[in-house]
Amino acid sequence: MSLELLKQLRTSVALTGLLAGALTISACQQQSEPEAGMEGVSTEESVPMSAEPAEPSDVVVNTEDASLNEVEDDTVASVNSGVTQILYLCSPELKVDATYKEETNQVVVATDMGTVTLNQTNEGTNPEVFEVATSIDGGQGFTQWRVAHEARDTGVMRTAGTDEANVDTFECNKVS
Repeated sequence: MSLELLKQLRTSVALTGLLAGALTISACQQQSEPEAGMEGVSTEESVPMSAEPAEPSDVVVNTEDASLNEVEDDTVASVNSGVTQILYLCSPELKVDATYKEETNQVVVATDMGTVTLNQTNEGTNPEVFEVATSIDGGQGFTQWRVAHEARDTGVMRTAGTDEANVDTFECNKVS
């Protein structure tokens, strides 16, 4: 081989190496995608990747204690003291959900037939007698709820529509 041929070969290898290096470097660089021909198509922005967390890890703790008056002004609380809810299963088949309101001497009786609010009509505690001058479905008639024992374990509901001679009676037991 001649010396000139070796010089040309060396120059070709060097140029090829430089070209390969340039291609490698340009391939690693981010390039934007070509613009779409249609308007209104959203393009995706390139976001550089980072090893930093997305959210700051600094935690801010407020060490100032709010005064009682500040909390009192912002706080609304309701306490259902004197309200007891008991579920009864009755015979003939009926489910009674009774909510006793001690302060107003009332019971709200909810059944599949309807819901009524009854007022206590006696001073006694055994049995407690609650009545209202409407039928259980809210129509004309009456509904009476008698509940016995201090724990209100058993109850009897009597209800009638316009024909007060035709009274439906249900014997109920508290569900444990």
